[in-house]
Amino acid sequence: MIARLRFILILALLVPATLLLVPVQLICLKFAPALSRKIPILWHRMVLKLVGVRVHVHGGFTKDRPLMLVSNHVSWSDIVVLGSIDELCFIAKNEVKSWPGINYLSRLQRTVFVDRDRKRDAGVQADTIAARLVQGDTMVLFAEGTTGNGNSLLGFKSALFGAPQMALSQSGVDQIYIQPVAIAYNTLHGMPLGRYHQTYASWPGDLELLPHLVNFVKQGAFDVDVCFGECLIFDANTKRKEMAQQIEAVVRDDFARLRRQYHQT
Repeated sequence: MIARLRFILILALLVPATLLLVPVQLICLKFAPALSRKIPILWHRMVLKLVGVRVHVHGGFTKDRPLMLVSNHVSWSDIVVLGSIDELCFIAKNEVKSWPGINYLSRLQRTVFVDRDRKRDAGVQADTIAARLVQGDTMVLFAEGTTGNGNSLLGFKSALFGAPQMALSQSGVDQIYIQPVAIAYNTLHGMPLGRYHQTYASWPGDLELLPHLVNFVKQGAFDVDVCFGECLIFDANTKRKEMAQQIEAVVRDDFARLRRQYHQT
């Protein structure tokens, strides 16, 4: 009963605030692009505050540009968590376009949608991401290609690492910065999230979105650790698959370290 009332109260506050910010963002996208990058940060922080999620940042978010962040992927909430930290744009799977409400909010944050099943479109998609990197947008790539179970990582896919290669050829810049990011959901109401209870936070792709989202909001009070690793340089001599493997190794190590803070291995 309390959880249901809590959910209703959050909606009662979040929906009007979102409806107020949407037209502001639409105006800023057209007339004040720099400001349009800051409004999503405000919205993400508001969501986390209402739900009760606390984000703990480890390491430093680099100021080097052009920049792509490469992260593991635990839940839909990763976007809100990362989006609360700095000015970011996301690379999302094409299915997000069919999620009512979320698809529109994603477009307002200038999300790039990719269809991983259409291999022949990979070049066009990478070209779009490359153009955004050159324009100065920090793009976030969830390199596992889908969400995991929150206890371990899936293998990183190298296909979209072609975007930095295209950015080099498009702009004449000498290098693109790639920063690894590890995300771990570690506690709920101050209690460690073990393997069984990790399902409160993690959202494997075979679960329906709405029931998980509702339950996540009802639970609230998650502690999420985000670790920014040292940047790697992507230049003309970099091999895409080797870069993907290096980034995966760093994220795996950082993820394991974040989990060890709360759990015995």
